[in-house]
Amino acid sequence: MPGYVVGKVADAQNDEGRSLRGAKVPVPGLSYKENIDDDRESPSWEILELPGKRGALAEYCDPYFPTARPGRHHEGRLQSVPCTAEAFAARDLLVVATAHRQFRDPALYRGVRLVVDTRNIVRPSPLGPLRVVKA
Repeated sequence: MPGYVVGKVADAQNDEGRSLRGAKVPVPGLSYKENIDDDRESPSWEILELPGKRGALAEYCDPYFPTARPGRHHEGRLQSVPCTAEAFAARDLLVVATAHRQFRDPALYRGVRLVVDTRNIVRPSPLGPLRVVKA
């Protein structure tokens, strides 16, 4: 599934006339399941890794993980980017990987141009996101 999602991300970015290389791509949701702080077996780890192999700057946003626990997927201590409308609008696109309650708020996507939604929780809006790709 993560490879499929990252393919959708690359295709969506290309459709916008932009490259994935150099893009800032936050992944809202590190947990493997909504509203919990358990990242074991989470596909989000691979969704974070694969865009980096294509030259993107992948980062995560998860209120349940302000600092990711060191593990098999990374050596250092990754920090969550802020889960705010302002932070999201400053990125190139979002990849919603976990359906946390707070990620369902339409105001969170104000100013966002593109979302690849793996959980079917985001709807397009004139305020943002302007485009939602289901994955």
